Amino acid sequence: MFKPKYVLSLLTSVIVMSCATTETAETSSKIKLITLDPGHFHSALVQKSMYDTVDSTVHIYAPESPDVNMHLDKINSYNARPESPTNWNSVVYKGDDFFEKMLAEKAGNVVMLAGNNKKKTEYISESINNGFNVFADKPMVINTAGFELLKSTFKTAKEKDLLVYDIMTERFEISTMLQKALSQIPSVFGELEKGTIENPAVTKESVHHFFKYVSGSPLTRPAWFFDVAQEGEGIVDVTTHLVDLVQWECFPEQIIDTNAISILEAKRWPTVLSKDDFQKVTKLEEYPDYLSPYIADDKLSSYSNGEINYTINGVHAKVSVIWNYKAPEGAGDTHYSIMRGTKANLIIRQGEEQGFKPTLYIQTLGETTEADLTTAFEALDKTFPGVSFEKQGDEYIVLIPDHYKEGHEAHFSRVTEKYLEYLQNRNMPAWEVPNMITKYYTTTKALEMALKN
Repeated sequence: MFKPKYVLSLLTSVIVMSCATTETAETSSKIKLITLDPGHFHSALVQKSMYDTVDSTVHIYAPESPDVNMHLDKINSYNARPESPTNWNSVVYKGDDFFEKMLAEKAGNVVMLAGNNKKKTEYISESINNGFNVFADKPMVINTAGFELLKSTFKTAKEKDLLVYDIMTERFEISTMLQKALSQIPSVFGELEKGTIENPAVTKESVHHFFKYVSGSPLTRPAWFFDVAQEGEGIVDVTTHLVDLVQWECFPEQIIDTNAISILEAKRWPTVLSKDDFQKVTKLEEYPDYLSPYIADDKLSSYSNGEINYTINGVHAKVSVIWNYKAPEGAGDTHYSIMRGTKANLIIRQGEEQGFKPTLYIQTLGETTEADLTTAFEALDKTFPGVSFEKQGDEYIVLIPDHYKEGHEAHFSRVTEKYLEYLQNRNMPAWEVPNMITKYYTTTKALEMALKN
């Protein structure tokens, strides 16, 4: 069963020493979190759980805006919930000089960023330059200039022994974890195909919605979310997760250099929202002036959709993201994924037939027998107890016990726990940083091509 594995006390090397004289031994050994300009609800989801090694007081630095107020409302709702309430203490500074104030006060040792992406890469870089560790929501960059700055920031972080890490929640989705695990069993999967541009070896497609519910309440999105200069285009935003999964599943624990990537095709297109759609999701009556370049006939075009066809280590992959205004009744964000092997295809579907829940299927290609599957699942049981399979038409469906199905919001605590482990033990795998660099190389190069097209 997936249960939080809280990290033990941190090494004294990550303590903010200037505070040691006024703190107790218990609090001085804890991570002190800073939340910088929280404009995305992901910033609050990091705090949906408590962590043994994180101090309950979180310092928040932000400009005066509805964004920070919505963030605080979510934190307060977690503190007030009847089941497993949190006990976060928010110390808030609001002002135009919020970033300078954060750098000067040094109230913590980890800066968490999830919000407007226009200056995010600069914030990451300056935080590292000033001695802070960084825990950032995707995307860490939205253009080529940002990518070049991020590369130099990783170099500085290594020199200063600081940790930069992005929040890749999808690695903790159980059907994806099992897809990866099964792809590593030759008797079931064989070897990963090379594929072609018309029939990639790996395809990952993600469908999202502007209007949605988070923690049981309708989500209010900031207007800047629809400005590609501030949020980034879809091809460099949500596709970050998909590119990460291609690397993580197809070449596990391998360093992937940028020269292993070749962008073949890339395209972008807008989702058009009516003014009424915009008003419902932002709670604003009028479009801000900065959205005027995207408005025609009182309708807003948001370039939130994109597709990338590329090769990675010679393997053809395709990733695409689509944003609609609102999901059909009973539906939500969806994910489709296929990994094509020489003996079987591993397919995740999340449509109406699956009750809009991600479901993993094994499509055998003739050589893999049911006995092979039985042997493979007996081995899988050591890592994923209770997972099984059954025949369904021409395929096999992977049966996953409900306790593994945590949902997207719970995955934020999983990623945070992993980050805290790396921070404490200094044991982040050697492939993580180069693969983060390659991931953002892929998305930003694809954007360059899509803009030319």
